[in-house]
Amino acid sequence: MITPDYYYIIVGGGLAGLQLALEIRKDIFFKGKKIAIIDPALKDENDKTWCFWEEGSGKWDELIQKEWQQGLFIADSVEKELDFAPYSYKMLSSIDFYQYAKGELNKDPDTYFIQDEISKIDEVTRTALGKKDSYTATHFFDSRPPHAYKDDSGSAKIYQHFKGIYIETQEAQFDPERFTMMDYRVNYRNSTCFTYVLPVSPKNALIEFTFFTPFLTEEKIYDEQLEKYIREVLKIDDYSITESETGVIPMTDYPFHQHNSKHVTKIGTAGGWVKASSGYSFRSTERKVSKMLSNIKSGKKPAQGLFSKRFQRYDAIFLDVLEKRNDLGESLFTKFYTKNSIQNIFKFLDEETTFSEEIKIMQSMFHPQFLKSFFNKL
Repeated sequence: MITPDYYYIIVGGGLAGLQLALEIRKDIFFKGKKIAIIDPALKDENDKTWCFWEEGSGKWDELIQKEWQQGLFIADSVEKELDFAPYSYKMLSSIDFYQYAKGELNKDPDTYFIQDEISKIDEVTRTALGKKDSYTATHFFDSRPPHAYKDDSGSAKIYQHFKGIYIETQEAQFDPERFTMMDYRVNYRNSTCFTYVLPVSPKNALIEFTFFTPFLTEEKIYDEQLEKYIREVLKIDDYSITESETGVIPMTDYPFHQHNSKHVTKIGTAGGWVKASSGYSFRSTERKVSKMLSNIKSGKKPAQGLFSKRFQRYDAIFLDVLEKRNDLGESLFTKFYTKNSIQNIFKFLDEETTFSEEIKIMQSMFHPQFLKSFFNKL
């Protein structure tokens, strides 16, 4: 039998691929096993910002750009202050994560970075076919989303799409100790959309306009909404844009696991690792990487037991509600944030609540559309 080029190939050097590679390299169980991380991009630009919450200190604290213990939820009818203790809400720039991960992995003689674009994985020959070359391995971790999810009629699909801009003001305008989690005072055509404000200093903030909708839109729409928010809500006229970022995150109950096979495991967005009802992925990725490596060391399939069927059902129903009645978003999130403690909200989104706690949360958000969506998802 021909010896493969690598023991593992990770297709994609983004969040999931790099977190996976870092954990493999830290674990003595995988010592001596060659891995390759193949990506068409060098990951040398700050292309996104990740935010997450956790209790106390965490493994990524040295990379954190900013963290908060206080937040705000704002809608037309309410403004609620959020005290996160014992949680902190943390913000991390992708370039800092990329540089750290590559720096650590480049120290290891059995880890290889390859700049290439993989077009296909042939399971019979266990070969990843790239534009520049082909690569063999015993197993592939593939972060390329399957095209099938976009056309699947049986799954709900909401897109979290956004544009964020870092602005700098001449005068102090922001409270750097408190961020705005959701502000619904600027909206767009009866859709679920809000503004997110992350102040890093009195004169600097990341301001992001975000949609949770079944449709996408043009970039000029984000620009118009951002300018409206800055000028009409924040009352800031004199500012400069120092950086910007855009993104589209699929929020769906599509069964990504069906694309796993004996020699290929889907990871990241392609594996359904993004929390379907919120779009958060950083801590979810961390937990799923840990579970997956535990599975491998126990002789199980890598993706075994990665998901809670109960929470998948909750997510599916909520997404169906937003897909069918996108105009309900503001009222549903207002109920969610005003009728529940932020601590229970974080526990619920982390899938750590008890069934009785989940019933209370669902009762707090009730709308007749939930019944229709419940039966639609049976």
